[in-house]
Amino acid sequence: MRVDSEQLPQHLARGPKPLYVVLGDEPLLALEAGDRIRAKARESGYAERKLLTVESGFDWSQLAMSGASLSLFAERRLIELRIPSGKPGAAGAEAIAQYCNDLPPDTLTLIALAKPDWRERKAAWLAAAERAGVMVEARVVERAQLPGWIAGRLAQQNQRCDDATLAFIAGYVEGNLLAAYQEVQKLGLIYPPGEIGFEQVRQAVLDVARFDVFKLGEATLGGDVPRLIRMLDGLRDEGTAPPQVLWAMAEDVRTLGRIVSAVAAGTPPAQAARDARVWGPRLDLVMRAARRFDAQAVERALLYAAAVDRTIKGLAKGDAWDALLRLGLHVAQAGHPRRPSAPAGARR
Repeated sequence: MRVDSEQLPQHLARGPKPLYVVLGDEPLLALEAGDRIRAKARESGYAERKLLTVESGFDWSQLAMSGASLSLFAERRLIELRIPSGKPGAAGAEAIAQYCNDLPPDTLTLIALAKPDWRERKAAWLAAAERAGVMVEARVVERAQLPGWIAGRLAQQNQRCDDATLAFIAGYVEGNLLAAYQEVQKLGLIYPPGEIGFEQVRQAVLDVARFDVFKLGEATLGGDVPRLIRMLDGLRDEGTAPPQVLWAMAEDVRTLGRIVSAVAAGTPPAQAARDARVWGPRLDLVMRAARRFDAQAVERALLYAAAVDRTIKGLAKGDAWDALLRLGLHVAQAGHPRRPSAPAGARR
């Protein structure tokens, strides 16, 4: 039987099975799955725990002896076998297969292993474990799936956000599942159950950094070049990931583009700003910047951002932080007589 790690809570709600194998490509979800199984074991009366970690020279007879020995302190026990390498070897494969073919009574067994390669996934011992119990797979959450994953985790806290806010969080963590997990946990600590608005989420994100990537908008949109340079230097020194900085800067440009396009189509500026989700303290800053931009200026800025993205990914030559500075200068100086030259790779 196979269960995705995200389906594990529903599975465990029906009661634990005698054997679980946790594996997969996403370490965070694998660790979380193990924690859930252990918690369910304690809740179900498996009070004694025996931990076996497979290292060089491991004696595989310990597995059989652990299963055959009587519990000293409780009627039920948990035996946890950890295989950090993901490969038990020939002796281990035989020992696990024999163990799975004759599981000990009153025992819940948890086998946790690192990501196995394609050969190990086809191994007889793993097939025996799947026949005897439950295979829990911790699959990677792809970037496109991340907003939905965040929404599911918020729902576990009885919280929710709209799609735009979920996309904002996903963009901020830039596909880093651990960072997404931490942000969700933080929202659960800061805010009560219910709907969490965009500005609330944004403020929670801003509270974590001395140099704030989203404050860059105040410098670029406001044309404050000295502050822009100081902030980029600070973000680089703090180890901020360049994709995170690029996302924030490009999002400001896309927001300007939505406003500029709407106003050009006849929408009143105030309505265009609301439709672009701009309000509060940023409203005046963004609207002043929008008056400096036209559709062509927005297009040029997005071409700059695309060139920076290629530089960050190593597809174009250059330093990522220099490229980010050129993008920031372009946005800050848009609408003024002098503009910096385009970065390598920007084409019309």
